[in-house]
Amino acid sequence: MASPAFAPYISFPGTADEAFRFYADVFGGELQISHYGAFPTEGFPFQPPQDAVAHAELHGGRITLTGGDAVGPDQPEVASDVYSFLIGLETTAEANTLIDALVSGGGRVAMPFALAPWGDHYGQVTDRFGVLWAFVVPGEHGPGASGADGAGTESGAESA
Repeated sequence: MASPAFAPYISFPGTADEAFRFYADVFGGELQISHYGAFPTEGFPFQPPQDAVAHAELHGGRITLTGGDAVGPDQPEVASDVYSFLIGLETTAEANTLIDALVSGGGRVAMPFALAPWGDHYGQVTDRFGVLWAFVVPGEHGPGASGADGAGTESGAESA
């Protein structure tokens, strides 16, 4: 399967298989997982656990996501407030369904999903793996709408 031009890659601390199967259940799409045990590893600069995920890809559904298990003595910390994966949806019902699935799967609400001052609905959930997901549903007058007249905030892009 061809990879998209841009796809986030997450190095999990031994939980990639579980995480990607969970994400496929929540977001849908086609999942491919390759474990190190399926490949000859002679000559590798490290000896990976046979059940560790060498590479995983989730395409379609709501997201495109890639990743694998970090290998070595220093496992990465996935949880961070310096990034989030933003998913734009058409309805608040769609957003609430995804938020509920992440929370019921062991996640926690980081920011309640509600009407934001700029006119969109917005919220955040940290899933049980430490990944921060943000959800946005455009306001009544489109993305970035801030008032009843539909005037949005400046985005830095010119309209044609």
